[in-house]
Order: sequence, then structure tokens, then C-alpha cells
Amino acid sequence: MGSGKRSLTTAAVALVCAVTVLSAPGMAYASPAKPAPSPTPTPTPTPSASAGSSGAASGDGTDLEAVRLKLDKLYREAATATEAYNAAEEKTEKQSAQVVELAREIVKGQARLEALEDRAGAAARAQYRGGGLPPEARLWLSDNPQEYLEGAGRVRQGEHAASGLLAEMARTQKDLAQYTKDASAQWQHLEDNRKKKASAKKKIKERIAAAEKLESQLEKDEKKRLAKLEEDAAYKAQTAWLSSGILKEINGRASAQGRKAVEYATAQIGKPYEWGAEGPKTYDCSGLTSQAWASAGRTIPRTSQEQWKQLPHVAVEDMRPGDLIIYFDDATHVGMYIGNGAIVHAPRPGRTVTIAGAGSMPILGVVRPDK
Repeated sequence: MGSGKRSLTTAAVALVCAVTVLSAPGMAYASPAKPAPSPTPTPTPTPSASAGSSGAASGDGTDLEAVRLKLDKLYREAATATEAYNAAEEKTEKQSAQVVELAREIVKGQARLEALEDRAGAAARAQYRGGGLPPEARLWLSDNPQEYLEGAGRVRQGEHAASGLLAEMARTQKDLAQYTKDASAQWQHLEDNRKKKASAKKKIKERIAAAEKLESQLEKDEKKRLAKLEEDAAYKAQTAWLSSGILKEINGRASAQGRKAVEYATAQIGKPYEWGAEGPKTYDCSGLTSQAWASAGRTIPRTSQEQWKQLPHVAVEDMRPGDLIIYFDDATHVGMYIGNGAIVHAPRPGRTVTIAGAGSMPILGVVRPDK
């Protein structure tokens, strides 16, 4: 939309106003942004005749509201599995790097031990060549007693050096044993997380396939009515949120980094959702927010659950553009607040990055990456 090149205020207002264009069928969370230009509570819309009531049914008896709830459940389960996949992937990458680093330390330790063993062998051979007679005899047989005494001093130094060499060898062997133990443990963690990734991936595909199969069974007009039901549900939730007067309390101004993050996120509008994706062509919800803040120079956790755990929390009424709103009790969805009661987010499979009402989903809380 080009909004990423505008100032924050202009971008937010323009994007929220553009929601009417984005509210066509298939944009499930577009309409909630309709009331955003004004903090005045907007009346809950009356569902159109085509949309029907919560018990709307198609001509063949299909309960579209039940279908909507079923789809929502499937996609929520897919989102939960996606966060599990992303977390396992992030841990796998870190553990892989740790295993590689430990392997390097083991190689270096082995080389050091071999060098120490060579030095110890040379010292032993030198001591053998100089041995065989007691010190008194060697002194009596020496042509130069002073030279012998100097040599004896060097021998004592050599004995001390040999003792230090043996101690260093022992430390190196101990380090090698610890590196090997750590590498084995990290390898086991790596394998465990690979299994978690595989399990989560399977669940994601199963849930998405089930949702797509369910949607494919609908007629064209039913799909339109379903999209309208989704739109009305999101709009109703947003209206209820706004009716609390929350916008009168929210007046925070974005930080410089927050503006950059918003510009990046809004520039991705229209790009498809893809689970596990971090751009630049596709995104999942936390992939979008983490990359937006990375573009602003701030590294944040990859998943919405870790963003909720690790980033500073702020009150909803204190939030400002650039802050992240975490949704649902299990923190499995995240959007970026852009002002005027709206967020930009990557909703779910089959949708694109879009604008939605900040209150169109159950809010768990708000976090601020640059606090």
C-alpha cells in the first residue's frame, strides 16, 4: 500500500480508512477497523439477511455458524502447533550451533593433549639419558663441578616443568571429558526438538488440510456468507472493545524504533500467511512482528509465546504504535498496534497480512520491545 513510507500518523489513519477496501470476502478481520477513526463507540452492526443469524444455514441444512466455529477451532489449533514448531526450530538452530562449537573445542583439546603428550615424552627421554648415577657420583666424576651444579639447577627446573606439564595434561583431559559430555547432552536435546518439530509440523498440516476440506465443501454463495459471518464476529468484538471507551485512554506516541517497525509491518500488507515463515514473501504472525522489529534494530523472540514471556508488559491503555498485542490465553497470536484502535497482523492460512481491529480477538496483554 506504500504506507511504510509515510509518517506513522498518516500511515495509521490511511490504512485504517482503507479497511473498507480490504473487507471483501476472504479478509476475515478487515471490518473491525471501521470504527477506528473515532473513539466514539460504534453500534454493533446488524447482520445482513444474506449473513443470517448465529444459526444461519445453507439451503442443504449446513449450519454456517457451526462451520465458522469449526474452522476457527482448526486454525487456532494450527496456530498453536505453529508456535510449537517455531519454538522447536529456534531451539534446534541454537543447539546445532552449540554442538558445532563443542565439536571444535573437542578437536582443539585433542590437538593440545597430543602436543602435551609429545612434550612429556621428550622430557622423560631427556631424564632417562641423564639418569643412572646418584648425584654425588656425577659430581665426583664431573670435570667441571660448577657446570654440574648449574646443570643440576636446570634439572630441578625441568622437574618442576614436568610436574606442571602433567598437571596441564590432567586439566586438558578433564576439559575434553566435559566437552564430550556436553556435546552428548546437546545432541540429545537437538534430537528431542527435531521430534517436536516433526510432530508439530504433522499437526499443522492435518489441521490446515481439515479446514481446507471443510471450506471446499461449501458452495460459492456459502463461502461469501461464511466470510460475512467472520467479518461480523470480528466487528462485534471490536465494537465491544471500543465501547469501553478505551481509545480515550490510548494516546501514546510511537518511539523512533516503533515507527520503523510499523512502517515495515504495514509495507507487508497483502503478502500471504505461511506457517513458519519470516518473510520476505510470506509470514506467520510472530514472523511478521519479529522481522518488523529486527528492521528497526531490535532483536526480539521469534514466537508470540516467548514475546509474551520475555518482553516488558504494558497496560492496554498505555500502549503506543509499535507495541505488540498478544492474543488468546495461550499467547498463540500476535499483532502490532498501529494506532486508532487497529493492528496489522498475519491472520491465518488462506489469508494475507492485513489491518484488523485491535479488539477483534481476545487480548491477553501488550508488550513493548523497546521499553
